[in-house]
Amino acid sequence: MRTVTTDAADGRMASMSLALSRRRAVAAVAAVLALGVAAGLMWFKPWTYVIDTEVDEPLSAVVTAPPSSPTAPGAPTGPALLSQGEFVAQVYDTSGTARIVRGVDGRHRLELVGLATTNGPDLRVWLTDQPVSPGDPGSRVFDDGRYVELGRLKGNRGNQAYDIPAGTDLTGLTSVSLWCKRFSISFGAAPLRAAV
Repeated sequence: MRTVTTDAADGRMASMSLALSRRRAVAAVAAVLALGVAAGLMWFKPWTYVIDTEVDEPLSAVVTAPPSSPTAPGAPTGPALLSQGEFVAQVYDTSGTARIVRGVDGRHRLELVGLATTNGPDLRVWLTDQPVSPGDPGSRVFDDGRYVELGRLKGNRGNQAYDIPAGTDLTGLTSVSLWCKRFSISFGAAPLRAAV
């Protein structure tokens, strides 16, 4: 018969307690790491960068002649092109045309024609008063001044239209930005110039 001394039993208990503490510490570290990875994935949403969303909304058949010279007095001439510009790349390659159109009912809307940009998290369409400069240095200025948010970007490819809220003063709003609200950067922007 084997006799176990109290010191040996205490040693085994301490050893088991230490092993249990180590397991708990490893489990806690693993849980914190898993939560960190999950939070990072939810914040950055990396899958959005590789998924294209194509939109093909109907666009206005605009009249390029000034609406002040209708063929018959008081006759509607159709939607009028007020301003437009080509997108330039800022943080990501971006191309297409942005244009502001006034409908025969007097309402304004922004149309993005042939848009092609990278998808991303929390992208918005802004009309702004900031100048457009290509590249990353020019991508962070659009929230410095006046802007009007027209809504979430509907898709990173194709044709799409955004109603400009009634009563919006378009004076001084000289650019369009595809603004990532999450990271405060512009994926691409278009300077708007008056239509001739």
